[in-house]
Amino acid sequence: MQPLAGQDLSHTQPRPMHWLATATAVAAVVAAASFVQPPDATANTASAKPGRSAPAPDARAVTFPLDCGPNRLDVVKQVSGDLDGDGTVETVATVRCHSDTGTPPGGVYVLARTSDAKATPRIVATLLDPSRKLSVQGLALHDGTVSATLLGYSTTDVPRCCPDVRTDTKWRWRGGKFLRTDDQAALGTAPV
Repeated sequence: MQPLAGQDLSHTQPRPMHWLATATAVAAVVAAASFVQPPDATANTASAKPGRSAPAPDARAVTFPLDCGPNRLDVVKQVSGDLDGDGTVETVATVRCHSDTGTPPGGVYVLARTSDAKATPRIVATLLDPSRKLSVQGLALHDGTVSATLLGYSTTDVPRCCPDVRTDTKWRWRGGKFLRTDDQAALGTAPV
C-alpha cells in the first residue's frame, strides 16, 4: 500500500506567502468586478439629437426653493434623460433637508440647461413640492416616464418616523405639462 501524501510534502503546508498570493488574487478579482457595470447603469442619452453633446444638468449646481434652516440640503438622487421629446437631456432630482432621524419631506424637481451650456441649470418644473410633507423613495426614469414611491401619513397621530401611506406615482410629459398618475395603498397592504 502506498502512503498518503499529506503533511509530509512541502507544497501541502500553507505558508504566509500562500495566503498573501490568495489575498492578492481575491483583491484583483474584486477590483476588476468594480469596473463591470450592467448596460443600464448609466443614463440613456441615445435619444439626444446628433451633434449635441451637452451633459445632463447636475442637481448639485442648482439652488432649490427649500429652506433647511441650519441643516444642509441633500440631493438624494438624480436621473437624466429626454423627458419631453425635444432631444435634450433633462434631470429629475429628489432633494430634502438633511436629517439624521425620521423621514424628512422631499421635493422632486425637473432641471434643464439654459442655452448657455456653462450656465447653472434651472428648475423648469416641480413634480412634488416639499410642502406636501411626503418622503420620496425609488426615483427612476424609463422611456420618458418618471416614477417614484411617495411615503406619507394617514393622520397627524402617526409618528413622523413611520409613514403609513405609500403611493406609487408616475409623471409623464403630455400636452406641454407633466401629468401625474397615482396608485395609492396603505403600507401594511402594499405589494412589495
